[in-house]
Amino acid sequence: MGWHSIVPAPPLDSLIETIWDWDMPPAAPGRERILPVPGTALIINLHEDETRVWNDAGACLRASGSVIGGPYLRSWIIDTAEQVRVMGLGFRPGGAHALLGIDIGELCRRDVDLDALLGASARHLRQRLLETPLPLHRLALLEGWLRRLHPEPALDPVIAHAAAMLGRTPQLARIGLLQRDSGWSAHRFGTRFRQQVGMTPKQFARLLRFRAVVAQAHPQAEIRWSEVAADSGYCDQAHLSHQFREFAGITPAAFAALRGPYPNHVPLD
Repeated sequence: MGWHSIVPAPPLDSLIETIWDWDMPPAAPGRERILPVPGTALIINLHEDETRVWNDAGACLRASGSVIGGPYLRSWIIDTAEQVRVMGLGFRPGGAHALLGIDIGELCRRDVDLDALLGASARHLRQRLLETPLPLHRLALLEGWLRRLHPEPALDPVIAHAAAMLGRTPQLARIGLLQRDSGWSAHRFGTRFRQQVGMTPKQFARLLRFRAVVAQAHPQAEIRWSEVAADSGYCDQAHLSHQFREFAGITPAAFAALRGPYPNHVPLD
């Protein structure tokens, strides 16, 4: 029992950051806000054949026990008591498109049943995982299944380069330069980027700047928000606060006060 994770072997490591397995006794009921990240996720609930999330209006959104989700541009809420036996993985930007060949822009901000995308193969995978008691064996089984989906997947070099460059310096002014360097029209560049990454280049850059603020917001340290804003490419502190709230649903100061050991999980109860 516990938390286990692996980084898949090449070439999957260029598409997937980590494959993980969470197997713990039920926790006390409590809500957590989950912050958005740039990549698509795959979630397989092995405790029950359903996934549930809530939005800020309190509506419960239900899907099957195996889903492909995101990438999201706003936080969502989970019940920690339901996180008992769950597996998943986080794709790198563009990775889900390269492996699954689907338009990630159509998935943005929602969960799609894995069965609807991959049919009997997805159903058979979940059944085999349910029958596998050891977490490291489950991780190996999931990695093997992913490897058989596409023997030689590869990221689109143009989009991979653009995503990597924005990852290093997510200033909006770079987008025009990256588009011109690609040799593509602005329309083609934006369309291909959204199909493969799940959002526009501008949204991607904004999300990366948000993630840079999350990384700097440590509750034990005195935070000079005006300096964080300047370092992260915002016009000023008010601009940072506005965009942070759009992504997280709370202010930067509230996040820093609530942040625990897992920065993407913010306790609400």
